[in-house]
Amino acid sequence: MATLVAVGAQWGDEGKGKIVDWLSPQADLVVRFQGGNNAGHTLVVDGEQTILHIVPSGVLHEGTVNLIGPGVVVDPGELIAELDRLRARGVLRDPARVRVSGRAHVILDWNIALDKAREKSREDAAIGTTGRGIGPTYEDKVARRGIRIADLLDPDALRAQVERLVEEKNFELTEIHHWQPVDAEAILARTREYGRQLAPFVDHTGRILNTALREGKNVLFEGAQGTFLDVDHGTYPYVTSSNCVAGAACTGAGIGPTKIDRVLGISKAYTTRVGGGPFPTEDTGSLGEQLRQQGSEFGATTGRPRRCGWLDIVMLREAATVNGLTGLALNKIDILSGLPELQIATAYRIDGKQTDEFPMTLGELARAEPVYETLPGWDADLSDARRWQDLPDAARRYVDRIEALVEVPVELISVGAGRDATIARSDPFRSS
Repeated sequence: MATLVAVGAQWGDEGKGKIVDWLSPQADLVVRFQGGNNAGHTLVVDGEQTILHIVPSGVLHEGTVNLIGPGVVVDPGELIAELDRLRARGVLRDPARVRVSGRAHVILDWNIALDKAREKSREDAAIGTTGRGIGPTYEDKVARRGIRIADLLDPDALRAQVERLVEEKNFELTEIHHWQPVDAEAILARTREYGRQLAPFVDHTGRILNTALREGKNVLFEGAQGTFLDVDHGTYPYVTSSNCVAGAACTGAGIGPTKIDRVLGISKAYTTRVGGGPFPTEDTGSLGEQLRQQGSEFGATTGRPRRCGWLDIVMLREAATVNGLTGLALNKIDILSGLPELQIATAYRIDGKQTDEFPMTLGELARAEPVYETLPGWDADLSDARRWQDLPDAARRYVDRIEALVEVPVELISVGAGRDATIARSDPFRSS
């Protein structure tokens, strides 16, 4: 048995979908443990692109069972549409290959409306949410008033819950935000249909998972977003509404911490983020635009252009600490080809003092000036590289320097969007 948690080591959008897809042939189960359809994982196989928002990225491999754990918040309409698209392509012939926890909380109309209304009310102080209702759904969950997947299977009992919540939410929508109210009857009609269509997929995913572990099967846990979007450990308040770090795999999937063997942090060879908040290494000039265009840095969920800049080692060291990383996957190193020099931020200067520690407060991060180390670039096209030896010397030195600074081995290197465009220096599932 081996268990591996794959998590984002930056602000999300690190290419987790590709890495999880690449690792999935070794996994019997792939488990999504947090977030919602604010995540977008892009997979490219034989030139065909698949974008997944809720279903785990292991679904393209026939040998995997894919679990959506209780820590995920689920938009049932979006999940059904995603499942329909997969079935139409012949990918999902057996519904037993996707199991949804009955304990996962449901995103409904009022959650989406409140997300959009609150973001508009913030004006210049907007956080930059996706407007998918993720935050308000986690809010209802923590306030113990949420609706769960299992509730959709009991429409008679659901009516009282929906009517009570609609009255409460409509007061905020109309009186505070001057927004259109939601309609209880329309929601009830949709939830009945949601329950009917999702019933074949609903299960006790915690039992499935723990049975698999007892049987010695391999399990891959798939994180969404990234370490610095974690509600506790990220750049608050410019964060998501769930815990994205590796420890959340335990609570969000339903296993004990002693069951986790390894943690793979996934990072780009540079840094990006979407939405507001400080970004010390951001480049708002020609370099940032070049990285954006060459790296196709536009959100898979929203289409928003991503902010781009040099690799931030201060962040990666913090991610290694918070997650307990045992290895790194470095994506999009091919995008750096053609740059004469590369810079890596190895420290920050804050209020005149240099530090290699990630600051605790948003104000300190906003004042942080990166301290850069310069490395030589390379001109070679890396897209055909499949072995470590195929990379030019400068690219290997870049990877070696990242390893030395973060003190975590780079086990996988991605040189393109396709599944096969991956260099494996060691096996993240098996590395000692």
